[in-house]
Amino acid sequence: MDSQLVNQLFRQLFRHHPACQSQKHLHHLATATAHNGHRVQQYNRRQQRRSYSSQRSGASSPVGDESQWQQRTKILNQDMTEEYKRAPMVTAAELWGRKQRPRRVKMLLRDFIEDSLYNPNYGYFSKQVTIFTPGEPFDFPNLRDETEFQNVLSQRYVDFEDKLDEDAPSDTRQLWYTPTELFRPYYGEAIARYLVANYKLTTYPYHDLIIYEMGAGRGTLMLNILDYIRDMDPDVYARTQYKVIEISDSLAKVQNSTLMRSAAGRGHLKKVEIINQSIFDWTQPVPSPCFFLAFEVFDNFAHDAIRYDLATETPMQAVVLISESNDFFEFYSPVLDPVAARYFRVREAATGGRYKVPYPTTKLGKWVSSIKPFSSTMSEPEYIPTRLMQFFDVLSKYFPAHRLLTSDFHSLPDAVSGVNAPIVQTRYQRRPVPVTTPLVHQGYFDIMFPTDFRVSELVYQAITGKLSRVMSHEEFMRSWAYLEETETQSGENPLLKWYKNASVMYTV
Repeated sequence: MDSQLVNQLFRQLFRHHPACQSQKHLHHLATATAHNGHRVQQYNRRQQRRSYSSQRSGASSPVGDESQWQQRTKILNQDMTEEYKRAPMVTAAELWGRKQRPRRVKMLLRDFIEDSLYNPNYGYFSKQVTIFTPGEPFDFPNLRDETEFQNVLSQRYVDFEDKLDEDAPSDTRQLWYTPTELFRPYYGEAIARYLVANYKLTTYPYHDLIIYEMGAGRGTLMLNILDYIRDMDPDVYARTQYKVIEISDSLAKVQNSTLMRSAAGRGHLKKVEIINQSIFDWTQPVPSPCFFLAFEVFDNFAHDAIRYDLATETPMQAVVLISESNDFFEFYSPVLDPVAARYFRVREAATGGRYKVPYPTTKLGKWVSSIKPFSSTMSEPEYIPTRLMQFFDVLSKYFPAHRLLTSDFHSLPDAVSGVNAPIVQTRYQRRPVPVTTPLVHQGYFDIMFPTDFRVSELVYQAITGKLSRVMSHEEFMRSWAYLEETETQSGENPLLKWYKNASVMYTV
């Protein structure tokens, strides 16, 4: 039944593009809180993203008093104030065991995003995602140029999904690839060289090489790293432990299947432990030195949305109301929850106040903004990475001797409006459907944020007390990959030219 409903929804999206506009009520809750206290392929060499296959409640003032409320809507002028006051506040953790999407509730936007992506019963990563695997590794030296690589990849995509449709046809399959899959085993081998070299420079032979990977997808990176260490450095391999932390039940099963698929993979079984839980539920201290890998993980961490009063620069936090009819309405409260309030304090201390904001900061800019016709009293949203801050907290508290290695996108094309805003997109009948809001049917849309590595690195250093470095994806690969393995006959190298909008951060 759910699939039929979503098919109807997606057909409407294609009739009325841009798709899936949420109904927004941007209420200024200054008095309210006083009452209750509270991927078609993206073959762009310079701008990559996760690519999809082609072919508080209550109000002390009267609701009707316009001076107390600020309301905007892009679809219709519907006042949801009373429904907002009556709806209970919930969190993603409280919805974890639910099999049906919630209605008549409200939650912070970060909880809405977390629930949409990770709920075990209807979340995007739990139920919808299929990760493309190209089969045999690409033989780059025998490809004429990057265009031929694109053509071969496109055909493999079509063949891969055709085979899936033979067994289980789906109009709403979410199929995408990662650099680990595209460039295997070369991408994973570059990571392995980094790990082995830094392990030998620091803790070898006094400690084992302990590797934690979060968000391991199909387990391809794990397999490529272990294969390389076993073949190239048996002494280090004898000291290696590989632990995957995977929130998704379905992906944890895929990772086990990857290990069991071949004799080479089965040979790593004693080295590998797959831990099926969220990193945010971690409670076991790990005092030993370890490497912590997080590739394309930050982009799916939940964010809070903040708008600012343009007159006072007061931050207001987004709260999402889900109505009885499953429509979404956005309210803003000037009372920040403790997590968002702490993020502002940490960011201010870490950066010295130097970060981008979605409102003018000069007198001239403020004056120009004030004289614009029909100008709003609130800024565009800023999406703050509160979940990322909590991840750094986990590393600091439970993995005090860790060395982080992470790669993610520092910019993304086609994002929704706002600072640090996400791409929100899905697939229908093998076609991409980008939308203009993160308030979308839970579980059927990828909500993917860019990472401001300048700010995030400073926040990481402030929380963990560790030093780190940020470099481009290309710089990292030039340092650790064997580039001749991914160079075409024309001299073009897709491993270097793709993912121009990705950065790497690591602990030093």
